[in-house]
Amino acid sequence: MAAILGGVGGSILSTLASRPRVAWAYRELLVNLVRRDLRTRYRGSALGILWSLANPLLMMGVFTIVFTTLMPQDIPRFHVFVLCGLLAWNWCAGSVMGGVFSITGNAHLIKKVAFPREILPLASVISNGINFVLACIPLVAIAAFSGIVPSPLIVLLPLVIAIQFVFLGGVALILGSLNVYFRDTEAIADVAILAWFFLTPIFYSVENLSPQYSRLIYILNPMASIISTYRLIFYYQSPPAPEFVLRMALQAAIVFVVGYTFFSWRAPDFGEEV
Repeated sequence: MAAILGGVGGSILSTLASRPRVAWAYRELLVNLVRRDLRTRYRGSALGILWSLANPLLMMGVFTIVFTTLMPQDIPRFHVFVLCGLLAWNWCAGSVMGGVFSITGNAHLIKKVAFPREILPLASVISNGINFVLACIPLVAIAAFSGIVPSPLIVLLPLVIAIQFVFLGGVALILGSLNVYFRDTEAIADVAILAWFFLTPIFYSVENLSPQYSRLIYILNPMASIISTYRLIFYYQSPPAPEFVLRMALQAAIVFVVGYTFFSWRAPDFGEEV
């Protein structure tokens, strides 16, 4: 049994290790899919891609008014605090819903063109990641205006971005596969996203909760760890503990391996099911 499990595990790791080379071979298709996603999202819009900046700013204003006037918080520069969380969350929410439709919404490609199917959900994660990076520009400006000047610790941000990409890639792979066979996945994801939003420390700090609840949130909700790390680096300007980052990276890697394994198992039948 151990030999069988070892062989299966080795096969999965070998396949995962080879996928970057395969994705690189289809990089032109991946780039075109990302461009198409961005163009489709803002087609006919007066502001275009500026909505990726306007949306979190509007939400930041609403949360700031509510949680500094109606429900006062003891968090200084609350608008910067909440915007840090909102930007990372918007990347998450957009990737989740984009991942749900990544396969069923590209049935014409799946039936006519041979290419690695995982490119479709990953393209959604990348396009939403581009929106995230663009939206960070006003965050830096607002933070600087509020007295928070970026510290040298921002060199750690690409690591956190990479971890979030890996995590969201795994989630998108799982949901994209599920929606091919269970079309209720869309409705379930809509409800789950709302619940997940409130269970993620976007407008509150995990540190304000009791230790047992904060540990539970960090263990069960990778986005809580990711958002807290963004804030540590940018808002609090404090280096995250190495063991905290390692656990966060491990969580993301596990989700991606599970997602990719499930996706690879179901992908051969996509052409018949979509």
